[in-house]
Amino acid sequence: MSASSQIRLLLVEDVAQVSQYIRNLLNAQDQVKLLDVLTKGEDVLDQIRQLRPDILMVDALLQGRVNGLEVAERVRQAGVDLPIIAMTVPQKPIRVGPGMGIVKVLSMPFSGFDFMNTLVAAHQEYRALAPDSLSRTYAVFGAKGGVGTTTIAYNVAVAAAQTPGLSVALVDGSLQFGDLRGLLRVPEEAPSFLQLPTDRVTEADLVDVLWRDPSGVDILLAPPRVEMAEMVTVRDVEKVLSLLRRVYNLVVIDTPTTVTDMTLGFFDACDAILLVVTSDYTSVRNTRMMNQAFELIGFAEDRLRVVLNRSDAVGGLDEAVYVSMLGRAPEFRVVSDGRLVVEANNQGVPFVLSAPDAPISRDIAAIAAALTLPAGAVAAAASARP
Repeated sequence: MSASSQIRLLLVEDVAQVSQYIRNLLNAQDQVKLLDVLTKGEDVLDQIRQLRPDILMVDALLQGRVNGLEVAERVRQAGVDLPIIAMTVPQKPIRVGPGMGIVKVLSMPFSGFDFMNTLVAAHQEYRALAPDSLSRTYAVFGAKGGVGTTTIAYNVAVAAAQTPGLSVALVDGSLQFGDLRGLLRVPEEAPSFLQLPTDRVTEADLVDVLWRDPSGVDILLAPPRVEMAEMVTVRDVEKVLSLLRRVYNLVVIDTPTTVTDMTLGFFDACDAILLVVTSDYTSVRNTRMMNQAFELIGFAEDRLRVVLNRSDAVGGLDEAVYVSMLGRAPEFRVVSDGRLVVEANNQGVPFVLSAPDAPISRDIAAIAAALTLPAGAVAAAASARP
């Protein structure tokens, strides 16, 4: 299971035996990630704001200045919207109802089956009641250089950011050469991955590091020099992507052409990958090889979306040929407009804003709209495009 689909749990428990029992239950699965175990109720709100869990589980019998039920009440009064599961014993039942802040009660002792069922049910019910709470991550990848990966990633992110109320982050995953840093003419002294802490990344850390693009997109930049890329680890990337998807509705990652452990880390954190391909033989061949690699590593086919860039280019492979080679038709097509793209890139501006009515801009806007549809509708909308 990818990190992006895990349920992130924050546990409030002051009995060591109970917290260890829960740790042991979670060690045998990958559906739930335990973010931390807190032993004091007064620490909960600060940690919720920093860690942004999907679910809070609290022992109603918690001792100290703030007991378990008071923890739930404080979270509710603070306006924090997340499901709370209370643990208790049969002798001290808890009422669940509107305004309580508690959505499920787990009676101790409980089995691993009961624990997981309660946790998953609470998460699913919460998500069903909040269909507009979009949280989605996409990687944009080209199996051959020069197919337009960075340009598409940037303009898709900018197009999505024009939707009122939708927050968008863009990640410069080309850590060695910083393709986005170069495209946007970002000064060398601008902060990057390297300015983030190596232990626990918080939302406050992001505020200090992200580059604020005039288009409305917040960008996490690659290091300014080639040799600095080695200072960023896969673990660093996993932590920051996990936080980004909690803070932003949409995260777009511009990935390098080379397939390394870092690139695979980007892929694993995504809901889906946009495979950018052009209709020349080498691009299609390399993309077919990547499809084979994805199959070998167990990356589900329904998490892939093919974007045919320069779809109207003269002299490319016939559609029947590249569809046969790829084993699928492209979900998205983007027409050519070399003059507009080159001019926009040379100025470091998104063409979806400088020329919103251009056919290429409309194609990009359609991709952005499809990627931000409610769950389950993305693939259908993409397949319906001509």
